[in-house]
Amino acid sequence: MSSETIKKADEVIMGTYKRFPTVIEKGKGCRLWDKEGRSYTDFVAGIAVCNLGHAHPSVVKSLSNQADILFHVSNLYYTFPQIELASWLVENSFADQVFFCNSGAEANEAAIKLARKYFSEKGEKGRYRIIAMEKSFHGRTMATLSATGQDKLKKGFDPVLEGFDFVPFNDAKALEDKIEPSTCAILIEPVQGEGGVRCPDPDYLQSVRRICDEAGILLIFDEIQTGIGRTGKLFAYEHFGVKPDIMTLAKALANGLPIGAMLAREQIASAFVPGSHASTFGGTPVITAASLEVLKVIEKEKIVEHCREIGVYFKERLLWLKERHEVIEDVRGIGLLLGMKLKTDGGPIVKKCMDQGFLINCIQDCILRFIPPLIIEKSDIDALVKCLDEILMAS
Repeated sequence: MSSETIKKADEVIMGTYKRFPTVIEKGKGCRLWDKEGRSYTDFVAGIAVCNLGHAHPSVVKSLSNQADILFHVSNLYYTFPQIELASWLVENSFADQVFFCNSGAEANEAAIKLARKYFSEKGEKGRYRIIAMEKSFHGRTMATLSATGQDKLKKGFDPVLEGFDFVPFNDAKALEDKIEPSTCAILIEPVQGEGGVRCPDPDYLQSVRRICDEAGILLIFDEIQTGIGRTGKLFAYEHFGVKPDIMTLAKALANGLPIGAMLAREQIASAFVPGSHASTFGGTPVITAASLEVLKVIEKEKIVEHCREIGVYFKERLLWLKERHEVIEDVRGIGLLLGMKLKTDGGPIVKKCMDQGFLINCIQDCILRFIPPLIIEKSDIDALVKCLDEILMAS
């Protein structure tokens, strides 16, 4: 029984998550099944991770094939899958070089270190401060937590690391006014995910790029949630005609396997030399082989194009709900990173959706976030919207 499994889990696993009382046992495509055999349509995708859905056959095959050849040898040696994955990322982005790690937090940690190291190597050791955004989220390590603009997440971990300043998202003047001689970089999510699915004004990121260029500082884009097609472009920065100096990826990069990546222009990347930074498991053969297959499938099956089209449809359906229900304050987002802000607590609605066989997510207490696999279809969206309509009608 699930109750016995849950009881055992609570005994042996630290309580860092408020978990739903169900044990997920298997998944296929956009569906998940719990231990009792109940089916759920997944609009969470492992928190914007499983862009190709669950158990994609090509990814499973690639993972299995590589596991039969070579698991791990460390980064003391070259391996083909890692080189091929890095080459793909370079060829399809602004970047010249890649550093592999195991998570988004580690990728952001590496970006913070690289920005500081770059200016140190230039003889500007006094340039170390990084400006981040209020309501941002960049990770749970001490450095990335310190760079996160949500005080509630820092509670109990003081003192956080020194060297981070914060300004409101979407306020170019506040950003420009915050820059000082010790500033080395601006760290920003092109679209804030955990902060409430907040999109920038059309010209905001272009202003951020201009500010960086004029001040001679670096622009770091955290695309951990927005990258790999989530917004209807391979990378979110492509929507805004702006290229960063450094970019971080994780989440969907290997469709559920642990990987992170920091990409940078060669001039910046050259500040990292042997011994500057490292990761024992960063870019292992099995993980990078699976990740490369994920990217090939996304390219071959035109997943990004599908996301862009279905995202427009999904947003239209959510706007239809807004017209029918006064409790909905706002509908926001881009591609399949969508949010619906309520005038009330969203938690009960998440639970009611789950009872009806739909997994959705609530952030900032009142924003329902929809981040399904990018392969989701209109019929799945229509079924969820019908469910939400009935729940809101009965509330």
